[in-house]
Amino acid sequence: MKALLCEEPGQLKLVSRSAPVRGEGEVLVRIRYVGICGTDFHIFAGKHPFLEYPRVMGHELSGIVEEAPADSALKAGDPVYIVPYLSCGHCHACNKGLTNACYNIQVLGVHCDGGMAEYVSVPQANVVPTGNIPLEDAAMIEFLAIGAHGIKRGNVTASDRVLITGSGPIGMSAIIFAKARGAHVTVMDTRQDRLRFAVDQLGADAILMADEHAEEEAQHLTEGNGFDVVVDATGNATPMQRGFNFLAHGARYVLLSVVRQDITFSDPDFHKREITLYASRNAQPDDFAEVVRQMEAGKVPTRALNTHRGRLDDAVTLLPEWSKPEAGVIKAILEV
Repeated sequence: MKALLCEEPGQLKLVSRSAPVRGEGEVLVRIRYVGICGTDFHIFAGKHPFLEYPRVMGHELSGIVEEAPADSALKAGDPVYIVPYLSCGHCHACNKGLTNACYNIQVLGVHCDGGMAEYVSVPQANVVPTGNIPLEDAAMIEFLAIGAHGIKRGNVTASDRVLITGSGPIGMSAIIFAKARGAHVTVMDTRQDRLRFAVDQLGADAILMADEHAEEEAQHLTEGNGFDVVVDATGNATPMQRGFNFLAHGARYVLLSVVRQDITFSDPDFHKREITLYASRNAQPDDFAEVVRQMEAGKVPTRALNTHRGRLDDAVTLLPEWSKPEAGVIKAILEV
């Protein structure tokens, strides 16, 4: 089968390797679509903290069942999406239902080879029918679930003023699911085009330019109180630390981003305002189900989000181009 291999940072190669053999309790899936994530671009650039090379990337996956266990509800030909978090099922976290934070987690395309290939074989529990959702849209379910999980972690309600910092795809997913809960959503970024998209396509209520006046403007927008929830989706330590400046007393701060370096904050200010700080990692089954519900309800503008398309055969040249800011990529999808 064909597979796209990142041999080392900046080096991609389309290779031929043996197709996987379905293991016991696994489903063999013929991959049809792969969403390209910021994680993939970070792997390509050598910036991901949890990865060793070489690696076949790809964790936003949809396809067709090729072969399933005899006792499975799945059968050959079924359209499916893949939950890419391979949890052990028996560690302390898994026993508490925190499969997204499994002690022994293997994320496809990060800890082990992923789906930028013609076939993958994964545990049956990680393969879910797409229902009424087209396969190309189903390849976007995983990144949307990341945002849904972060909004859930922040306990966002309709009475909250929410600030989402960073309006890349993950930030956009957070906007979608904060709005789905009825919150008032402000988006902060350095890019006017992304801010316009957040308002015009995603229903954001207000915008903030991430400049030297942002804190002052935020006070104006919130009558001097700050935001009830701040969600960071920047992937950059400096704005992650700056995010503490926008929090109201009793606020919640959700870090969707992960970076290699430490981040710091003022402990007296943190205590004075009794802030709650949340890490948000991956997503859980109910987050995927929430994405599907909102897609079926027409609340996810999939056509607007999917700005770029290409073929796996051309990915060696496409990915470096798509990684450039001037390419204007929101969500790129490879067809296999």
